[in-house]
Amino acid sequence: MTDQTPTGQTSTGNGAMPQLNALAQYTKDFSFENPNAPRSLAPQETPPEISIEVNVNVNQIAETDYDVTLVMEGRAGDKANLLFSFELSYGGVFRVANIPADQLHPVIMIECPRMLFPFARQIIADAVRNGGFPPLYIDPIDFVSLYQQKVAETAAAAKKTN
Repeated sequence: MTDQTPTGQTSTGNGAMPQLNALAQYTKDFSFENPNAPRSLAPQETPPEISIEVNVNVNQIAETDYDVTLVMEGRAGDKANLLFSFELSYGGVFRVANIPADQLHPVIMIECPRMLFPFARQIIADAVRNGGFPPLYIDPIDFVSLYQQKVAETAAAAKKTN
């Protein structure tokens, strides 16, 4: 049960406000490849197909602290005509407090990567630009849908093993 405070914020019923704090953010691993340069820098007749994969990894490091890593991999072009590729693992250490146990997992898997995304997006845009291409501004990611998809995949895998 939650209660409304005078400021309109929601408390957990024990009087303590839910908290999610970013303690640190960092680049864990980053790679950018431009394997066909300078040939790949010539104007292209058609825009390349760009594919991007996103994943979220979580590691609990203390009772209330979590290391959350946003992993983004992408490429422009195909194997024969690869313009560029990148892999980024961008992490953050988050402290959570006063969040009900049934809401903890979604908060960590949705809100933490949502906070990390703008920084990871900028790192990728800058690297692509520094590689000689127009900056790649990745569209916002729906981390709720990504979380729901992961939960469904995990449930389907568990059903197969039973």
